[in-house]
Amino acid sequence: MKLTNEIWGFFASVRLAIFTLCSLALTSIIGTVIPQNKPDSWYVETYGPATAQFFQVLDIPDMYGSWWFLILLGLLCANLIICSIDRFPTTWRLMTINQLAVHPDRLQGMDLRQEWSLPSPVGESAGQLSAALAKAGWKPASREIETGTLLFAGKGGWSRIGVYVVHISILVIFVGAIIGNILGFKGTVMLPEGESTTRIFAFNSSEPIDLGFEILCDSFTVDYYPNGMPKEYASVLTVRENGKEILKQTIEVNQPLTYRGITFYQSSYQAYKDFIVSIVIAPEKIGKVFTIPYQQEMEWPEQNIRFGVVNAEGMGDRVTRIKIWMKHGEQPASTFWVENGKDAAIPSADKTIAVSAKQMFATGLQVAKDPGVWLVYLGCCLMLIGLYVSFFVSHQRLWLLLRPDKGGTGTSILLAGASNKNQTGFARSFTRLADRLRG
Repeated sequence: MKLTNEIWGFFASVRLAIFTLCSLALTSIIGTVIPQNKPDSWYVETYGPATAQFFQVLDIPDMYGSWWFLILLGLLCANLIICSIDRFPTTWRLMTINQLAVHPDRLQGMDLRQEWSLPSPVGESAGQLSAALAKAGWKPASREIETGTLLFAGKGGWSRIGVYVVHISILVIFVGAIIGNILGFKGTVMLPEGESTTRIFAFNSSEPIDLGFEILCDSFTVDYYPNGMPKEYASVLTVRENGKEILKQTIEVNQPLTYRGITFYQSSYQAYKDFIVSIVIAPEKIGKVFTIPYQQEMEWPEQNIRFGVVNAEGMGDRVTRIKIWMKHGEQPASTFWVENGKDAAIPSADKTIAVSAKQMFATGLQVAKDPGVWLVYLGCCLMLIGLYVSFFVSHQRLWLLLRPDKGGTGTSILLAGASNKNQTGFARSFTRLADRLRG
C-alpha cells in the first residue's frame, strides 16, 4: 500500500510535470537544429560516420517519433491524468461547498471587510441589500442564523476547472497527433506539366502510397524578380476519378488544394530543358499542344507541319526567349523568336499559324493526410479557453452578516469578501461594491 501511494504521488507530483515539460522543450531544440527525416547518407556526409551512427541509435533523424521522446510524452500524459484525478475532488468541494454554512467569526478575520449600519430592521435591510446585489450582477442567497441573517453571493466558481480544461486540451492534442501519425502520411511528388499520378512517396520510405484518385498538373507558372530570382509560382491542378474531372484549382504557397482529406501544398519546382509548344491553324482553328525536347525536330503529320526549338535565351534556369524553326507543307521553312509564354502569328499560304512556346516545369508538391488535425485544432481552442479562465477569471465570494444594532431598531452590517486570484483587482471591486451597498 505504501509503495502504491508512493508511485501515485510520483506521477501526481508537480516535479514530474516540470521535468517532462523542460525535457520536451530542450529536446525539441535538437529536432529544430538537426534536420529531420533526411537520408542516412546525408547525416554521414554532414556529421561523420560516428556521429551519424549515434544519431541512429537515439532516432535523432526522426526525433519526434523516437522511443525516448514518446516515453517523455507518455510521462506527461500520465502526470496530467493522475494529477487531475488526485486534485479534482478538492476543487469540486471548493466549488460546491455551502458557503452559507460559514461561521460568523470567520468573517471577522478576513482581510477584505467593511462595516456600517442601516436604520431599518434586519429583515428590511436584507431585502434592500439582496436587491442591490442582484442589480450589481450578483445572485444572493440567504440563511437565518442565531444572531441575524447571513447573505452570500458568488461569481466565477467554475473558473477553478480552468486548469483541468488545459490538461484535457493537451491530452486531446496528443490523441489527435497519434491518430495523424498512425492513420495519416506525409510525402512528396514532382509532377511535370501535362502529366498525372495516382501515387506519391512518403518521406523516408521507398514504398509508394496510393491516393485513390488521379492528380494532374495542367500548367505551372513562375514570376521572377528583375535579378532573375523567383518571385512567386503557382500550379493548376485537376483531380480526376475514373477519367472524370472532379475538381480543378490553382494552388500557390499557403493556398493548398484539399480533396478527400489529402492536402497538396505548393513547395518547389524544377525547370526542364523541354518546351511546351502550342500550334493553332486559322481560320479552321485546329490546334494541338506538343512537348518537345530542346533542339529536336517534331512532326504534326495530319497538318504536314514540322518544327523544333533551335535556341533559347535566358538567365540561369529561366528562359526568356525561344527560337523556333517551322516548315508547313511545301512552304519555305522559317525561324522566329517567341517570348516565353507568348504567341506569334506566322503567315503560311492562305493560312495563319499561331505559335506559343514556354519552358516546361515540374511542380513540387508536398502531400499530407492528417485525420487527427481537427482534434489538434479542438485541443488548441480548449487550451486557449482554459488558459484564459485560469489566468483571468477568479472565484469571487461575498458575505453579508446582518445583525440587530445595540438599539434593536437598526441593522449592523459586516461585508466580507475573498477571491482565489487577482487579489488587487478584487479589492478595488470590493470597495466599489461596498460604497454602492452603503447607498
